[in-house]
Amino acid sequence: RYTLNPTPHFPLLFSRGSFCMSLYLIFTTVVFGQGTKLIVTDQTLPAPSLTLHRPSTQELDKGEATLVCLASKMSVGYADVSWTANGSPVTTGVVTSPASVQDDGTFSLSSFLSVSAADWDSDRSYSCTVSQGGSASASRQVKKSQCLL
Repeated sequence: RYTLNPTPHFPLLFSRGSFCMSLYLIFTTVVFGQGTKLIVTDQTLPAPSLTLHRPSTQELDKGEATLVCLASKMSVGYADVSWTANGSPVTTGVVTSPASVQDDGTFSLSSFLSVSAADWDSDRSYSCTVSQGGSASASRQVKKSQCLL
């Protein structure tokens, strides 16, 4: 168990037994053990920018439908991505890429939801939500009957 002790200079002091580490950075990521990730920042993270793409007509002709959620302008290289269909959580058919750093220092990722063409044709409402913690989340929704502009 790690304890977090604030110090007078903003940083946090992490300690466990003889292990001790203090952070004096505005932003840092620390990974413990086999992948537990702790992200420390002194600022509220902005919400990522999201684009949600409909299935292509070529794919629908084959009886398949893949929705693509693109998240960009993320402040950190980690985000939770979730999908819903008509408001119910969906986990089957979801593949999400790891975040990659962009030339401007922000991060981007892609998430894909595969459904049957019949499910898409039934005009279900699909939603992708990308969260970087707290208030830093964004959501987009699409369904077949929406206008294409």
